[in-house]
Amino acid sequence: MKDSVLYYSVGPLLYCPANHLGIAHSLYTERFGKQFSLAMCLEDTIADTHVKEAETQLVSTLQALYRLTDREFFLPKIFIRVRAPYQISELMERLEDAQGLITGFNIPKFSPENADAYIEEIQKVNKCYKRDIYMMPILESPLLIDLRSRISILYELKDTLAPIERLVLNIRVGGNDLCHNFGFRRRPQESIHKIAAISQIFSDIVTVFGMDYVLSGPVWEYYHGEGWETGLWNELMEDRLCGFTGKTVIHPRQIAIVNKAYRVSKKDLEDANAILHWDTDTPLLVSGCTSSERMNEYKVHSNWAKRIQMLAKVYGVES
Repeated sequence: MKDSVLYYSVGPLLYCPANHLGIAHSLYTERFGKQFSLAMCLEDTIADTHVKEAETQLVSTLQALYRLTDREFFLPKIFIRVRAPYQISELMERLEDAQGLITGFNIPKFSPENADAYIEEIQKVNKCYKRDIYMMPILESPLLIDLRSRISILYELKDTLAPIERLVLNIRVGGNDLCHNFGFRRRPQESIHKIAAISQIFSDIVTVFGMDYVLSGPVWEYYHGEGWETGLWNELMEDRLCGFTGKTVIHPRQIAIVNKAYRVSKKDLEDANAILHWDTDTPLLVSGCTSSERMNEYKVHSNWAKRIQMLAKVYGVES
């Protein structure tokens, strides 16, 4: 499992069309708060005939934001969701000094057909700019639906990513894209984890990648109307239980709920600290927890404890 806070710190990843005119102003005025990341999207949110226009606006936005960085305001991790490998090098070059604002790139519909090209581009910009520029592959390709090949595809992708594992900040899942293939759409009171065909794909992704990467939960598309907050909260609880950390969000109103959902309880943090400070020279590696409610075992719960400590550092502890 990842042992650096960095990989857990993406948190709520706010998607915004790259041609939106008000991004720089919204960030400078801290309209979205101080605990989120931003993905500027050039893919599904942009019409095919307006990609070049959106690229130009993205460059203009980030250059304007760069000119504001001598002032005090919260600057999130910023990612660009591209639609083709060539855009990675091309956009970094066009950004000039503003390229330093970019944490990395979201890679949509990551598959064996495009993996090598995207990885080559990430390696290229890392070498060119002499700093860590990360990628976040999104597993949402229709290829993952076929049971006869899903597992081999997932392991092929994992093997392909292995040489640059350190630069893979998160593995992300495309819930809506996968649902689209079946014509599914959940309502506010329904969790995506209850859709068996989709949850089985998620389960296989967690099984293949979950021990070596941080995985982020699927987008929740509701942000207004009756029951949307309760629905999001319930799905976040299932996200956590199933092995996801953080979530793609599509509206600023969702950010605070995601951050709250990943806060650590005081009891969990106390147990995590006790487990990781265990005197392993003692005969017993099992003991009741501080509240005498459950059993802690050093060998069984140490990975859980490390994860709890990471989440506490990023999201805080429940009051």
